[in-house]
Amino acid sequence: MRIQKIVVTALFSLFAAPVVLAQDVAVSGSTPSKQTAAQFLDSIKKTFVTDKMASCVDSLWLKELTSLDLYADLSADIKNIDLDEKVEYNLSTELLKKRLKELDAKSPFNIEYNPGLENLIKSWLKNRKRAFERLMAVSEYYFPLFEEALARKNVPLEIKYLAVVESALNPKAVSRVGATGLWQFMYQTGKQYNLHIDSYVDERSDPLKASDAAAQYMSNMYRIFGDWDLVLASYNSGPGNVAKAIRRSGGQENYWNIRRNLPKETQGYVPAFLATMYIYEYHKEHGIVPNRAIIKHFQTDTVGIRKQISFKQLSDLLDIPIAQLQLLNPSYKVNVIPTYTNKMHYLRLPADKVALFTSNEDKIYAYVEFENARRERPYQQYLTARDSSRVAARDSMPKDVSTKTKYHKVRRGENLSSIANRYDVSVAQLKKWNKLRSNTAPLGRNLRIYKTVAAEENTAVADASNNEKEAKTEVSSSQKVSDTAVSDNSEPQLYTVQAGDNLSSIARRFNVTVADLKQWNNMADNNVKLNTQLKILTAETAEELRENAVATQEITHVVVAGDNLAAIARKHQVSVADIQKWNNLSGTQIAVGAKLIIQKTDLGAKSEVAANKQKSRSESYLVRKGDSLSAIAKKYPGVTVSDIKKWNKISGDDLKPGMRLKIKGK
Repeated sequence: MRIQKIVVTALFSLFAAPVVLAQDVAVSGSTPSKQTAAQFLDSIKKTFVTDKMASCVDSLWLKELTSLDLYADLSADIKNIDLDEKVEYNLSTELLKKRLKELDAKSPFNIEYNPGLENLIKSWLKNRKRAFERLMAVSEYYFPLFEEALARKNVPLEIKYLAVVESALNPKAVSRVGATGLWQFMYQTGKQYNLHIDSYVDERSDPLKASDAAAQYMSNMYRIFGDWDLVLASYNSGPGNVAKAIRRSGGQENYWNIRRNLPKETQGYVPAFLATMYIYEYHKEHGIVPNRAIIKHFQTDTVGIRKQISFKQLSDLLDIPIAQLQLLNPSYKVNVIPTYTNKMHYLRLPADKVALFTSNEDKIYAYVEFENARRERPYQQYLTARDSSRVAARDSMPKDVSTKTKYHKVRRGENLSSIANRYDVSVAQLKKWNKLRSNTAPLGRNLRIYKTVAAEENTAVADASNNEKEAKTEVSSSQKVSDTAVSDNSEPQLYTVQAGDNLSSIARRFNVTVADLKQWNNMADNNVKLNTQLKILTAETAEELRENAVATQEITHVVVAGDNLAAIARKHQVSVADIQKWNNLSGTQIAVGAKLIIQKTDLGAKSEVAANKQKSRSESYLVRKGDSLSAIAKKYPGVTVSDIKKWNKISGDDLKPGMRLKIKGK
């Protein structure tokens, strides 16, 4: 095991200054996905049950933690110190001998006076008082934890001072040879003492587990040497070097007698430990006033983590600085707490934040799932399956087909995925046809789209092109809607389903019906999945489509010898494309005896719908953007604003586009 040689000042902080709660993100100018994330985070946090216990925090402590200003200076200072160099300091040799004798009486270590130890103590008292004031504040957090681990293994509690020498009580300390953590374990030694190390976790930096491992190591070495001074020496240089020093010293087994035969850095290791113990025990006598830790170890607690979560997500949800999470959970290497099937990981938090976490655990994990669902993935399986099916369908098509080229002008809010779904092609095809390098739809550009059409169908398609053009609206089998002209204003907007949404709430939000939503999105039931994109037509367009609905009659045509789709289409005055759509035909081949469904429009019913439409419009008014009650009243002679309010039970003057007002007439 390679051990850091010198006491390094503690760069410590337990808690940072209070952080302002997450504010609402401005909607204007942001992308829909960012709006959704911010709104979802705020909606989660607004429902949190908060604990009334106040957190004691101080930003200066956090600066101490993240600052490495004294590390290099102290390392160089102690590395180059000469134990034989006299240091002038107001501490008499006799008084020092007396105090060392007092320490020896209550300690299992062999604490004896020697000039080198005196010089080191005086040097630190003269030059490093400020460093020890900061170290003693950090000790209030770590020492109770160390003492508990040492006591379990029946190891002297004074060993806790060794962590000051090893790492300056910095759990993230890493030596030049890779020794890591409070107790500076090397990789192989850490593995030997069951400290788990992988890409996410390094338990050498875990204060609890590393302290248990260090106590076990000390206990094992004591069974070999039977002397705690030699145990300390072996912790620094390894038991083999201590055994060599004993042999080279003629069998002597006292540290001070074999010290000259130990490695150079180990020669100053035990004196550094004893000097640290002395300064901690007699700091009052030397005017050292420790800084006070604002939050001590017993004011924190742990909670088991059931789903992988990042420090960033915890910081956003709990309003706790990431630096504070890093301090309290130093074993997590990449600021992520993973979840394994065979091992539980724990999160340490201040006591009040633990209460906040456990009171809202389900909501926190719901937000994590939402964040993970929004993460970009390399290639989704459903896209692969969809493209594969399209390739298979293309290969199975008859040879007598031709290609038609269509153009789609990209409008605001559209993306390649929505355009591809509209024309039943893949995103990869769109990019290939239009030489696009990214997945961004170029606003205002006309995209080229190729569609295959059967040769026998060409004439019929040309005759019926006005009815079929770009398939403005899908027709469901339960509710047939005519494909009469719908203006470009009917271009649908896309709505991403959020947590807590259902079809009813979405329909109310956009002033449409559930049936409309199901029809526009080819939905067989009312179930809707999170993050699904739904087509939403404007209220005016929805009304127009509903008013254009006509009754239809289904008849069955039995295919006889000599029939083909073009002949059947002409016979029933429909298009080949309609017959293919109604009967789910991918090609033009039909078998003799097959039964084809033909939908015939009832012109009488269509006239009745038109009459009802005229009547409905004379008795009601669909509110449009910019309308006001006074402007609407002027459209109907003899009707006043008061009449409209009375007939529609309106108390104020606010109108929303899409509202239908009753107009009873005069």
